Amino acid sequence: MAAPTREGNLEAPTRHPLDWLNPDFYNEQSLFNEMERVFDICHGCRRCVSLCQSFPTLFDLVDESATMEVDGVQKADYMKVVDHCYLCDLCYMTKCPYTPPHAWNLDFPHLMLRAKAVKFKQGDVKTRDRILTSTDAVGNLAGIPVVAQVVNAANKFAPARKVLEAVLGVHADAKLPEYQSNTLRKRLAGHDSKAVAEPAGRTRGKIALFATCYTNRNEPGPGEDFVAVCEHNGIPVILAEKERCCGMPKLELGDFEAVKAAKEFNIPVLAKLVDEGWDLTGLIPSCVLMFKQELPLMFPDDPDVQKVKAAFFDPFEYLMLRHKEGKLKTDFTQQLGKVAYHASCHQRVQNIGPKTREMLALIPGTEVEIIERCSGHDGTYAVKKEFHASSMKIVKPVVERVRKAEAAHYGSDCAMAGHHIENGLKDGRAPQHPITLIRKAYGI
Repeated sequence: MAAPTREGNLEAPTRHPLDWLNPDFYNEQSLFNEMERVFDICHGCRRCVSLCQSFPTLFDLVDESATMEVDGVQKADYMKVVDHCYLCDLCYMTKCPYTPPHAWNLDFPHLMLRAKAVKFKQGDVKTRDRILTSTDAVGNLAGIPVVAQVVNAANKFAPARKVLEAVLGVHADAKLPEYQSNTLRKRLAGHDSKAVAEPAGRTRGKIALFATCYTNRNEPGPGEDFVAVCEHNGIPVILAEKERCCGMPKLELGDFEAVKAAKEFNIPVLAKLVDEGWDLTGLIPSCVLMFKQELPLMFPDDPDVQKVKAAFFDPFEYLMLRHKEGKLKTDFTQQLGKVAYHASCHQRVQNIGPKTREMLALIPGTEVEIIERCSGHDGTYAVKKEFHASSMKIVKPVVERVRKAEAAHYGSDCAMAGHHIENGLKDGRAPQHPITLIRKAYGI
């Protein structure tokens, strides 16, 4: 007699490897069959309705259909649900009661990822999206000194933004990142740490920073702050010798071959660092998640990918592991007052706990209000003409929490989420990365 199906999961969710090399993965009829199965389960549950625009879109399609069931929704309309999914993973990690090992085996984000891959394989992708996800190419061009000044000025000039919206579909009101010609790599050129590595717990006491395209070319300041904080705590820091984009933007586009190319460039560099005794980190949670989760699920049989996964830490996870072993200084000299801290989705789904909040809470005279709700940015979703309004709707509760907190500081582990909140606040206050606040509290 078969065991009865449980109503929900009583065990931690587990992820299956992504079967992207299987030809059936790209079979549209097979995809639609699985989407209908999963959408029917989601329709009967509806716990995730508040997370993003994918679920309201799905439920509206069902409720407005002739049957008021999933079988009444046109298959062509399934992609409207896909287009609103930016793979935050919150439904899988925080809401869904039917994730594996439950018998229903529901992984909504990776189903949406499969649909994005099918769309990409069919050539159903906009030129704008190819450009926005080509972060290395765009950054190399926009980071040229004179070009950076022109690009940054144009991004703040309303008439130019209207042209950009009309020509490329980048919303005129979306906040775009500035480009820095004085990159993090230039700022840390010749840097030589004098600290001596001291292992503690899971940490080996010296860490290599994967610069990421955003930290290197758009916002290098937090990278400098991270180095200062680590070396204040006796942790030697180096930059990885070289890097390309981690591949997350191309993953979200469904361009798996581009992800593979980035992996084949980055993984040998990072695996060599691990072999030389270095731990690894990055200041963009999405990049960290790429090495911790997505690449290992795409390449489960690659030993170097698994090696890098085991050595990769969120920066605050790393510092708090050191604190647990008595190896983190708490000689803070400045109080921060009240901090409104937004916990980014791609940090939350790493299942490490609220390590950033825990470290901020170590600072005397500091009150931390944590906001655990998606900002709706996703790197590209919030800047697209057709999705910007939805992204501003998603971030509105976060903005209201920050506004009501009347905090001395606000910010997010995800710098882009911080600036999206800034775009909603419109009060002239800029976000501060938590590592910048830590450096400020140390007075270094």
